[in-house]
Amino acid sequence: MNNSQSLPPEYFEALYQTDPDPWKFATSEYEANKYAATIAALPQPRYRSAFEIGGSIGVLTEKLAQFCDSVLSIDVSPLAQQQAIERCQQLPQVRFQILNFPQEHPQEKFDLILVSEVGYYSCPQDLQTTQQQILELLEPNGHLLLVHWLPRSPDYPLTGDEVHDSFLELIPDRLQHLQAKRKAKYRLDLFQRAS
Repeated sequence: MNNSQSLPPEYFEALYQTDPDPWKFATSEYEANKYAATIAALPQPRYRSAFEIGGSIGVLTEKLAQFCDSVLSIDVSPLAQQQAIERCQQLPQVRFQILNFPQEHPQEKFDLILVSEVGYYSCPQDLQTTQQQILELLEPNGHLLLVHWLPRSPDYPLTGDEVHDSFLELIPDRLQHLQAKRKAKYRLDLFQRAS
């Protein structure tokens, strides 16, 4: 494992070419339970504008959209995003873009940003840039929800704990920590941007 470089878009495109749902997002009971916990952690009944970083095939995007006036879901894999577009075609409030965050990012503000199962694909330097971009895109008092798998993967530069702990370092000046939940295989942390 090399943690000095983030995983490139080609890594993910190759996975989706081999298997349209390589992490079993659509069929796994673990994923279904984690998605339910993710949605349950949202402290507001409705959001004006949500930003989902790494939407993959759109399973969580579809659930998130029920609570948002607008959702922008990004991914680096056109193959994955095509599935997401088809899954969410009846949801006009959902938009999709191919962006390699944080090097590429939208030019708008959000009151909810979701980082689910993607932070550990970044090297430490790119994660730091990700944090800076998120803070710029998140409105004052907006919510940031992190959810990550905890076991170490030999392919990934970071672990879920390393990702979450790095955001905890932004307390109290940049973020407030509202909620923490830890299960056997995943961790959830909810933050609010300082006003």
